[in-house]
Amino acid sequence: MQKRSLLEHWFPHPFVSVLIFLSWLMLAHSLDLTDILMAVILAVVIARLVSPFIARTPHIHWLPAIKLVFVVLWDIVISNFRVAKMVLGRMDQLHPKWYRVPLETEHEQVNTLLAMIITTTPGTVSAGIDQERGDILVHALSSDDTELDIQDIKKRYEAPLIEIFDVKITEGANK
Repeated sequence: MQKRSLLEHWFPHPFVSVLIFLSWLMLAHSLDLTDILMAVILAVVIARLVSPFIARTPHIHWLPAIKLVFVVLWDIVISNFRVAKMVLGRMDQLHPKWYRVPLETEHEQVNTLLAMIITTTPGTVSAGIDQERGDILVHALSSDDTELDIQDIKKRYEAPLIEIFDVKITEGANK
């Protein structure tokens, strides 16, 4: 068993501790010393309690992750307006389509997050990840050019996710 430093012992998952600390302060709506002390205590205790359930924390690159969050938020806002316009418009203008987005990697976090992003963006829903085929099945409320949609998903979401997790693309991943 690898020996951990004192800091790693008290903060086994620093990101979880920071989230707990900030969440407590936001819930308390206060920066009093007692609330800060309570936030620190909760950040230490809860992170240590959940530590056995967190198998490993993948190393991520934060700058591309933050950029991707803003891209996804922007796309959600814009997609809401597009979907509202489509739904309130003429039904014969809708062109629902099923299509498959080929995956560049077999990395579980990348593919799962990609499917989640597709699902949270209005107008598209990921129906499932097919690891054997190496793709994600997507349903679009309306699409005139599925190839353009696929390239947009790969460029806006998959490529940044690959960069965030520093995944090396293997030749056999995209089947």
